[in-house]
Amino acid sequence: MVDTTSTPILLRAARGETVDRPPVWMMRQAGRYMKAYRDLRDRYPSFRDRSEIPEVAVEVSLQPWRAFRPDGVILFSDIVTPMPGMGIEMDIAEGKGPIIHDPIRTQAQIDALHPLEPEASLPFIRTILETLRQEVGNESTVLGFVGAPWTLAAYAVEGKGSKDYSIIKGMAFSDPSLLHQLLSQFAEAIATYVRYQIDCGAQVVQMFDSWAGQLSPQDYHMFALPYQQQVFNAVRQTHPDTPLILLVTGSAGLLKQMASSGADLISVDWTVDMADARAVLGPNIGVQGNMDPGVLFGSQDFIRDRIHDTIRKAGTHQHIMNLGHGILPNTPEENAAFFFKTVQDYRY
Repeated sequence: MVDTTSTPILLRAARGETVDRPPVWMMRQAGRYMKAYRDLRDRYPSFRDRSEIPEVAVEVSLQPWRAFRPDGVILFSDIVTPMPGMGIEMDIAEGKGPIIHDPIRTQAQIDALHPLEPEASLPFIRTILETLRQEVGNESTVLGFVGAPWTLAAYAVEGKGSKDYSIIKGMAFSDPSLLHQLLSQFAEAIATYVRYQIDCGAQVVQMFDSWAGQLSPQDYHMFALPYQQQVFNAVRQTHPDTPLILLVTGSAGLLKQMASSGADLISVDWTVDMADARAVLGPNIGVQGNMDPGVLFGSQDFIRDRIHDTIRKAGTHQHIMNLGHGILPNTPEENAAFFFKTVQDYRY
């Protein structure tokens, strides 16, 4: 008989096991709303330093753990972190996000990309994840995360974040074969990266397709979904027991397709009622979310009511309580603390 008491509650819930309350963590829970993070950022102004120097990344990852004891502790990193290992040079500008120095626009550039070898190009990831597992033991679940092929391709082609994604959409609609080559290369690299994170200690991995919500349903079906499936199917072949989560920002019109991605759980944003999301996704897929991060600026009574409403609508099976997106930078820390405590005090 398996001793489930030694298995963290988030991992048990993500696997679909019975738990007595929803586990809880927050996207972007290590970040600007915490004074401890802002103080550390002053000492290490480069995001890449904060995320690639192991002792600094571990410290940032553990700041919310020490403050709030969430049920999930997530690797502090960025979705573009593996790009240099493929031959795509990048930087991450404070307040602006990833900057790709030489955007991918031609066949020659795609031909010049090479397979990701994470042990060689991302050795700090192993140190960070192994240390996090040692630090939290069985008290919390260590989460890894990656970017999805469409979103990484969007950054690589646009060169930075975009409001209209006109360059990558131009490629998609005028030279789709070129884009499909790039998406396939990203899918192979991301699958390799997910497996590496699991081998290094990640117990659950979330894939962020942050910009797939910018696609129409038919274009999501063509340019995002097949490559999400490619990643998840590849990981499932070698690591079938690791729960995988998919997030798409602005996913209200895409939930039905997301259900066929191969993810174990879908992270639902707050533009969808959680009961409606459950109805669309069906009984065989778990859910994460989906409280509006703006609720954390409200009164504690209001925060409690919204938490309880979300939990009731999500039901008792395979639900991870979270926000519908990342916690906002000016969120009062005491409200974040209240969020975690309220969920952890809840009983089904």
